[in-house]
This record gives sequence, C-alpha cells and structure tokens, in this order.
Amino acid sequence: MEASYISTFVLTILLAIGLGFFLRAASKDRTTVVDIVSSLPPVEVLAGISTWLEERGWKSSGGDPDERILRFNGEVSYSRLLAIFLSLLCGLGGACLGLVLSLVFPGLGWWPLCFALIAPFAGLFYRQRAFREECVELKLLKVSDGSYSTYRIRAHRDELIAMELELSKKLGLKSDGALLSSPI
Repeated sequence: MEASYISTFVLTILLAIGLGFFLRAASKDRTTVVDIVSSLPPVEVLAGISTWLEERGWKSSGGDPDERILRFNGEVSYSRLLAIFLSLLCGLGGACLGLVLSLVFPGLGWWPLCFALIAPFAGLFYRQRAFREECVELKLLKVSDGSYSTYRIRAHRDELIAMELELSKKLGLKSDGALLSSPI
C-alpha cells in the first residue's frame, strides 16, 4: 500500500467527519436573546412588533401578564435547496470515500462505492431536524418616566435580524448592534 493512498484515505475520513459536523450545524437551533430600547410608549411598540410578527406568519399564543411576556409560535420549515445540496454533497463524499477505500483495499472490489447510496439520508436527516416549532417571546423589562422602555426578545437569530432591520426606524428600536455586526 502506497503512502499517498494512506494520506488520501486519512484526508477523506477527515472530510467525512467535517461533512457530519456541517450537517449537524445546518439544522442547529439558533435561538438568541436580545435587549432592545425604544423611545416610544410600550403599547405602541408591542402593538407594532405584534402586527409585524403576525404579518410574517407567527401566531399569538398569549403570554403572561404578570411577567409582562407576549409569546408567538410558528413553524420553521427546512430549505429544499439546502436539503438537495447536502444530499449531493453527501453522495459525492460517499463516492470519494468508496473510491479511496477500493484503492487502499483492492480486495474489496467495487463494493465501497455503495457509500454514495447514503446521500438521500443526509437530506432526510436535515429535513427532519430543521422542521420545528419556534417561539418568539417579548418581555417588557422596564418603563422609564415616558422617555424610554426596555424589552427582552428571545427568538431565532434570523428573526431578530429581520426585526432590527425592518422595525428599528419605525418603532425607534435600539440594540447593541451585535446581531448585525456578527459574521455568523
């Protein structure tokens, strides 16, 4: 067995491990908590955010008046394009692993190429894990003497970014800006 085959085999195994982690990360829960401040009255801000969420398909599930919390639920779907991409990537990776195994261990014949058949399972795995019910929680933390109010919002990171981009001027929302400056 040549040294180049062994190094190629090791690199292929490392790529397969990386593909597994990429698949897990694609369906990871990205719920984040952000504190925001607004100069508008709380009723106006909560009504504006509630209307915006309902327009985006979120359904109000009540809340807790004693804790000053509003809750919205919605189903988050998977990306068909990403499911297809992950399946193709897994099929290509499985075929490469099979090819390297058939070169390193010639006695196995063409059977290692069957690793390419696991491709649909990657898309199904992603699809099953990415489709879930999400929750958006709005909590009124503090109301100042009419000059500002503070809120804590717990939601998916993408929803928080969309909220900051679309509602910041309209409702006078200000946060620390970490969501928009983060590279991930």
